[in-house]
Amino acid sequence: MNKLFRSRTDSKLTGLCGGLAEWLGLNATMIRLLVIIAALFSFGTVALIYMIGCLLVPKAPQSHYDFTPPYHN
Repeated sequence: MNKLFRSRTDSKLTGLCGGLAEWLGLNATMIRLLVIIAALFSFGTVALIYMIGCLLVPKAPQSHYDFTPPYHN
């Protein structure tokens, strides 16, 4: 099973929604919309859970993503 990380490449605020989308295999925009709608209707509970998640879920390591260094002459 894949480990949950905050995304480095698909990040708007902290990368948590992008990381959840990668982990679940879903579209990050759909996750972000669901979080925003849920935060509006939960009287701040989802926003609090989001903030706690940002503190607990680690940022993806650099080696987790393929990185090609730029071409040098």
